[in-house]
Amino acid sequence: MGNRGMEELIPLVNKLQDAFSSIGQACNLDLPQIAVVGGQSAGKSSVLENFVGRDFLPRGSGIVTRRPLVLQLISATAEWGEFLHCKGKKFTDFDEIRQEIESETDRVTGANKGISPVPINLRVYSPHVLNLTLIDLPGITKVPVGDQPADIEQQIRDMIMQFITRESCLILAVTPANTDLANSDALKLAKDVDPQGLRTIGVITKLDLMDEGTDARDVLENKLLPLRRGYIGVVNRSQKDIDGKKDIKAALEAERKFFLTHPGYRHMAEKMGTPRLQRVLNQQLTNHIRDTLPGFRSKLQSQLLALDKEAEEYRGYRPDDPSRKTKQLLQMVQQFSVDFEKRIEGSGDQVDTVELSGGAKINRIFHERFPFELVKMECDEKEMRREISYAIKNIHGIRTGLFTPDMAFEAIVKKQIIKLKEPCVKCVDMVIQELINTVRQCSNKLECFPRLREETERIVTAHIRDRESRAKDQVLLLIDVQLSYINTNHEDFIGFANAQQRSSQTNKSQSSAGNQVIRKGWLTINNISIMKGGAKEYWFVLTAESLSWFKDDEEKEKKYMLPLDNLKVRDVEKSFMSSKHIFCIFNTESRNVYKDNRTLELACDSQDDVDSWKSSLLRAGVYPEKTTTSETTTTSDNFSMDPQLERKVETIRNLVDSYMAIVNKCIRDLMPKTIMHLMINNVKDFINAELLAQLYSAGDQNALMDESQEQAQRRDEVLRTHQALKEALAIIGDISTSTVTVPLPPPVDNSWVGGSSGGRR
Repeated sequence: MGNRGMEELIPLVNKLQDAFSSIGQACNLDLPQIAVVGGQSAGKSSVLENFVGRDFLPRGSGIVTRRPLVLQLISATAEWGEFLHCKGKKFTDFDEIRQEIESETDRVTGANKGISPVPINLRVYSPHVLNLTLIDLPGITKVPVGDQPADIEQQIRDMIMQFITRESCLILAVTPANTDLANSDALKLAKDVDPQGLRTIGVITKLDLMDEGTDARDVLENKLLPLRRGYIGVVNRSQKDIDGKKDIKAALEAERKFFLTHPGYRHMAEKMGTPRLQRVLNQQLTNHIRDTLPGFRSKLQSQLLALDKEAEEYRGYRPDDPSRKTKQLLQMVQQFSVDFEKRIEGSGDQVDTVELSGGAKINRIFHERFPFELVKMECDEKEMRREISYAIKNIHGIRTGLFTPDMAFEAIVKKQIIKLKEPCVKCVDMVIQELINTVRQCSNKLECFPRLREETERIVTAHIRDRESRAKDQVLLLIDVQLSYINTNHEDFIGFANAQQRSSQTNKSQSSAGNQVIRKGWLTINNISIMKGGAKEYWFVLTAESLSWFKDDEEKEKKYMLPLDNLKVRDVEKSFMSSKHIFCIFNTESRNVYKDNRTLELACDSQDDVDSWKSSLLRAGVYPEKTTTSETTTTSDNFSMDPQLERKVETIRNLVDSYMAIVNKCIRDLMPKTIMHLMINNVKDFINAELLAQLYSAGDQNALMDESQEQAQRRDEVLRTHQALKEALAIIGDISTSTVTVPLPPPVDNSWVGGSSGGRR
């Protein structure tokens, strides 16, 4: 009954399938199987029953096989059947097996002859079978029966394709001898997925029903309409034999007698018949398994390696052990502390390459967002001059002053310093939000213990909120300190005498920045009309003097260069249909910015990118638009000054600019230091030194370490999967290295498949 050493290979595949079924997972390793494909009434079911030696498949009109049947034949001393959907129940009566197949089919597909791709798994143990794994697929049909849908042919074809497209699936193409082999649907499907014929075996049925005086000798000898793996002829029971309950054993004997006595087949009788087909299939399947097992081993080893560390942690795990809970609480808090510090301070290991972490985002707040918020608070030029002139006039009162009053300078400076409170407090708020987000990200590793995670987040967040008020008080104190004394003797302050001269020098130094590159990156120009191609993404380069964009980041093909003179930035409301965040650049003199467009709308993927670009534009001198009320605008437009007053206003204006530059520089330097000291470093120290004590005082430590239901399921699943993978690798390791594979037959010309000629002699 075939090569015994090789036959032992096939049960290993069945064990592999069991190993995966035991953990409730589908075996996605593409295990080698044999799919039986053929038209209705081609004799597929009879071939399968001959393998088993028993009647067990449903019969009737229309499509009998309406779900794939995965049939595992296993050589054993006794005879019984077992279904995967009712595992443990032995079926010794094959009539019951047929009834179970029918009822299980109807359970999924209903009784209206519908079909389903969900397979029925049947294992048959018998002393009369070789070890084979076959899949019986619905017969190919072209005419709907009963309530079947009009596209039933396409549905069946798609289902068959799901199985036979796998490179590891051997195809058993069953064709009746009394039909035109050249137009066999089974062979056409096989050729579609296996054009070289590497895994297609032809089976010719109903040889006893051919017209008198004809035979299929040339086909079976692989001379006419050849296949690479050739054909095997079988003779099944007729419908009359089936109705008459003819024994399959007697049918196999009659089949052997047919080949031995038929003049066209007697010379190759040993190469024909169901027993020969069984041995050939077993041989081919064994070869295939042997070829594919190295790949299986590699996949299983990689999966096992991925689970090794986690499974080791779970092994010997006792959820209710108090000492384990105490130890794990210490480990979790320590890990939380390390993760928090790494996210804030940065780390070389496990670097996040998808998004910015907490520390990097806080750095952006300190050096991009906060300076941008400071500039946004700067007063409009006309508004500033109007306030200075009113201050000068109110200080002089009824008299006409000859000199520029320093009290006007001090009043305007203090008003500007007070405006710094809002961006400073906002900076603290942004840092707090990032700290809280970082705490939540770090607590993700505590999700196995919901109570611990909840308490940790609550305690640390409460401490952050406590430090928030102290940090804001200190920040406001910094502003009050600046207000308390206006130091006009500061070394960087220009003084009254040099105000006008220093102003002109400042303008020159600003214009001497040249073409220093400030930023590069991708942006989408949003307001290109659909007629001109719609929104497009370009590579932008921002310098101190211009904004240019190119086709790509190689910067070879420049599309446009926009000078930055008289440009400002404003926000654009995000449209309902767009996921992009938009800002626009416009000319303060109402000129076109880009071709026929008064504005240039630029889109980014996130608000952070928008804020970052606006900060970069700010460095290049492109300021955000000031929103003014109509009342203020009217007052400013109607305001006028005499030349003497204008000179005084210009002097104080330059003095205010000089002093505010000193204050801004000081605030921009002290704010990050203050926040780092009072908040970030303090929170790190709190987590390191006090978090554990706070958790102990919060309540029952055992309750804190109660694991979630999901974690318990995860632990069980990991251990079961790990064990199943080890078993699977052990099964593969049992394969004897002394087995021999049969070489593949040479290629043949199979271009005839699907042709219109070639009938049967």
